Amino acid sequence: MTPDRDGCQRVCADLRRHQHIAVTSHVRPDGDSLGSSLALAWALQALGKDARVVMRDPAPVPLNEFPGAGEIETAPRVPDGTDAVVVLECGDLARTGLEGLDTAHVINVDHHPGNSGFGAVQWFDGSAAACAEMVFEIIVALGVPITADMATQMLVAIVTDTGSFRYAGVSPRTFSTSARLLEAGADPVAVARKLYDGNTLGRLRLQGAVLRTLELFEAGRLATLHLDAETMAATGADPEETDGLINLPLSVKAIQSVVFFKQDEQGEHGEYRVSFRSKGDIDVGAVARGFGGGGHKNAAGCTLTGTLDAVRAQVFERLLPTVARRAAAPGAGA
Repeated sequence: MTPDRDGCQRVCADLRRHQHIAVTSHVRPDGDSLGSSLALAWALQALGKDARVVMRDPAPVPLNEFPGAGEIETAPRVPDGTDAVVVLECGDLARTGLEGLDTAHVINVDHHPGNSGFGAVQWFDGSAAACAEMVFEIIVALGVPITADMATQMLVAIVTDTGSFRYAGVSPRTFSTSARLLEAGADPVAVARKLYDGNTLGRLRLQGAVLRTLELFEAGRLATLHLDAETMAATGADPEETDGLINLPLSVKAIQSVVFFKQDEQGEHGEYRVSFRSKGDIDVGAVARGFGGGGHKNAAGCTLTGTLDAVRAQVFERLLPTVARRAAAPGAGA
């Protein structure tokens, strides 16, 4: 898909018209949503705008190691007096978890398939491997010099949203953008160490507990993991430290897809955050969207309510045929 250059210019023109701007993204923010939001807010501040990052949920613990983490405001709604709200990588307004956006002037910037087209101004670019690639273009188009902090946050965004450059969608643009971020002062070694080598002992215990739940299906091509509230509490880990655990089984050559069922609420009929990862042509994004969730072809998620067995049965009904079709395709050996 060719990037929508006109969309970038529309966004820039609209940003120049407003003074008091909030930047936000989806609930349970990740590296791309936070890094992109902070970099864009700093660029707007450089233009003399009153710009701030407002999220419904706090940043995951590992991401607090990067510049600007203390500037993120956690609130149920954007502040009064906000002229415009930039919503990054959300398929619809509800994904932000913030109140009052239905009457706000919203600028919609997204790279996920299935965006509903909300907002007064929209720029959708499905060719971007991370929203940070789009934010990078916005900052350049605004004529703002990229600082080392901006570069660092956008590199964090790209590294995390591409699974360290392993997911579908990575393109020459991804690497050319990353190269320019390094030239602007981002340190890839420091970013990698903070992201992957700063775990707590609780995280290590959590990793072991989750891996003990590993089950295989479809002749070993599909793996599942699960985590309940009791196990979470026993490990002493932070809830945010579950991030990345789903990727562990994908290191096995034969495993083509992984589903991680994480219980968000205690009780037999709790709410489960269901995360999907896959390799190659297995489109878990389509499966997640079928349950009202979203994401990319190889990385997606949704929320379902019920017992673990009931939730897993719902997911398997839609996912197993997809995995089976991929296994039957020519040249689809492990």
